[in-house]
Amino acid sequence: MPRKPFVPGAALVVAAALAAGLTACTDGSDTGDETGDAKSGGTASSSPAAEPGRYQTLPEACGLPARGTLRGMLPGGDQQLSRAEAKKIYDGQPDITYDTDRRVGCRWTRETTAGTRHLSLDIQRVVSYDAAVSDDDKAQGIYDSKELAAQIPPGGSGSPSPATPSPSATKGKGTDKGGGATANSSAGKSVDGKGKAPSGSPSEASDPSADPSTDPSADLSDSTAPRVLDDLGDAAFLNDKLVTADSGVHRDVTVVFRTSNVIVTLTYDQWSTDKTMLPDSQELQDKARSLAGELSESLSE
Repeated sequence: MPRKPFVPGAALVVAAALAAGLTACTDGSDTGDETGDAKSGGTASSSPAAEPGRYQTLPEACGLPARGTLRGMLPGGDQQLSRAEAKKIYDGQPDITYDTDRRVGCRWTRETTAGTRHLSLDIQRVVSYDAAVSDDDKAQGIYDSKELAAQIPPGGSGSPSPATPSPSATKGKGTDKGGGATANSSAGKSVDGKGKAPSGSPSEASDPSADPSTDPSADLSDSTAPRVLDDLGDAAFLNDKLVTADSGVHRDVTVVFRTSNVIVTLTYDQWSTDKTMLPDSQELQDKARSLAGELSESLSE
């Protein structure tokens, strides 16, 4: 048979077409690889989530303090209680919350002829929704804001930094009226940390942002002055204010501490019906700190 003639131009066209096809396949394959690398690369480059806090739930607040502790903090003198009265006082009144795994609280009150004592407990479990911020760090930030708002001077337990009270404050006066739960008047005036009326006492209740260095109640040479506590939880502070108002004289002691991602706020106050027998700072602080230590141990179990 006669051979077909060889056409060089046709061979070149076929070769070019094959090369174009191979190039197209290569481009499509590269695009797919780039897409996969972007996803896997994004996963590989993302930082691991910050550590969760130690606590995932919260205990029932009213059941945390021991009954003996409550009896000591809510004394009744010679007053005898019936079983029903004792149960009502020492069982406490739980706070209404919508998520008991995030926040719980309880309140106790006892009224006597010598005055009224109130104890309240607030426990908050902090959860960070930022993968780069741990629950503990988030809780520390909230704790720091509380300490800043309370204007606690820096320093360790019982050794706050020195400050000089202002001599320009006005004199405060106590009244001989019984205190009660509704007696938190904004017309309060500070009294010194030992329960004695100072020569000058500004109205700190009406100006919570006042500089503590101008508050005669913040006698920082006194071991009962507001201060940082270095022996409670991961971070802690104590605040102490003696306030006079038209409805009575009361001392408010607050202890705030953080343990991992839980923040505990304990408030203990006493209203006096006798202006010559002002609430004792040392007694209230000792009892508040003792309960705070008890709570810290309970949460650590």
